[in-house]
Amino acid sequence: MAVDAGLIGWIDEALAPIGQLSKRAMMGGATLYLDGIIFAIVADDQLWFKADAESDAVWDAAGCPRFTFSMGEGREGSMNYRRAPDDVYDDADSMREWAALGIAAGQRAPARKPRRKG
Repeated sequence: MAVDAGLIGWIDEALAPIGQLSKRAMMGGATLYLDGIIFAIVADDQLWFKADAESDAVWDAAGCPRFTFSMGEGREGSMNYRRAPDDVYDDADSMREWAALGIAAGQRAPARKPRRKG
């Protein structure tokens, strides 16, 4: 499954005033970075912002569900990302406002340990 290039272009355009967008392919989707900070993913042509315990109440109040996926054998997993509100798809100010929550969660996330080569 290819990532919607139009969606990525819109995100890049809307966030250009606050930073440099980059992406990395992820299991049929993309992980998005702003100035090197993971802040969102795109999966199934939907945008999901990074969340954490500090921002969960805001996402809950806005009715933004958590990202879930099938793990096989009838099991479901989830990641700490929240579906973007509908207005981010056509309002740059809204995109920046909601992205700021994802960026802040990304900044608070613990640094990943480098992989061992071996």
